[in-house]
Amino acid sequence: MYFEDSTGRIIKDQKKLSFDYVPDELPNREEQIQKLFGMFRGVVSSDVSQNVFIQGSVGTGKTVTAKRFCMDFEDWAKDKGENIDYAFVNCRRRKKDSSVMWKVVHHFDKAFPDRGFSTEEMMEVVKGKIEEKNLHLIIVLDEVDFLIKNSGSDLIYLLSRFDEERLEPEGNLSLMLISQKNAFQLLEESARSSFKRSNRIKFPRYTDEELFPIIKKRVEIAIHPGSIEDEKIRLICDSAGKDGDGGGDARYGIELLEKACLIAEMDGRNEVTVEDVRAAKAEVSPHITESKLKDLKEQEKMILLAATRALKDSTYTTTGDLEELYKLVCEGNDIKKLGHTQFWNYLQNLSDEGILNTKTFADGSGRTTKVSLSDITAEKLEKKLETMIR
Repeated sequence: MYFEDSTGRIIKDQKKLSFDYVPDELPNREEQIQKLFGMFRGVVSSDVSQNVFIQGSVGTGKTVTAKRFCMDFEDWAKDKGENIDYAFVNCRRRKKDSSVMWKVVHHFDKAFPDRGFSTEEMMEVVKGKIEEKNLHLIIVLDEVDFLIKNSGSDLIYLLSRFDEERLEPEGNLSLMLISQKNAFQLLEESARSSFKRSNRIKFPRYTDEELFPIIKKRVEIAIHPGSIEDEKIRLICDSAGKDGDGGGDARYGIELLEKACLIAEMDGRNEVTVEDVRAAKAEVSPHITESKLKDLKEQEKMILLAATRALKDSTYTTTGDLEELYKLVCEGNDIKKLGHTQFWNYLQNLSDEGILNTKTFADGSGRTTKVSLSDITAEKLEKKLETMIR
């Protein structure tokens, strides 16, 4: 195969599916951005410093929101005639005070040596750069709990009191501390005293509905038009939402999107199918195992087999349609079918086990429960079940 023949038919810009990419808009994080602006506005209007905590689980948008805010805040301040700059440090990679300060100095001077200077000396270099450029610096310490656990609170204490020795201190440096945990509680008392307890912004896990505009936006900027339909995006969001296997992790959803597109491309197609999404889920986070299937009761296997046939070419099926197909499957295998209540109980068991997904929607005619399959392709699961039943 020539590499030229394997160019993407679906993904037009893979960089925009990267976890490091910062979109122009962040759906469902507008509230957090406004809170950050409310806290940092005084940096420009009153020459004060701010120290802020950002807390949330993996994939809740903490880092990308901080980056987006700093980029937009720099532009806003420039319009007001003020200079804002920002330096990002990942403390999972840089767990020592000296390594963190070198990264900040390196932001200003790419040729600065990585040995031979103490933390205090590098802090003086940063002070000189700030005065030389007449700016306010925001230092963002991502995953700051790794720094605190490894090196203590000394550096954070010193940075939070950056201008304290001046007779008439001006706010030249602010801190933004990002962590999955409550980093405020990890700080020593002396460092804690520099932070306002109310300067804390929490990032909740995303629901599937909140994830939809996020994944949809990535599709618009990274995927060729018409390559993936909204119902396939919704299936991705069902898996990645806080009630799915992803636990409300936007990164998980973006990874599923990319993997599904790559699976379709490798098969030589220019459109993502529902089976591609299921295959992506099986690769990214497999849940349905052989042992789980073998442990199913006979009636559960009949319901699951009916679901595979209903979902081969569809993202969802209704419980009503599934029950009718289940009856036909039972007849075809000479097995006595369950009554409606028992059928529903077995279906709920499959949902509780994470083998089938059930979700109730309200519409004009009442409430409808839809059933989907996300962890394995319907075709592959059907073959496994048929072999077991035989």
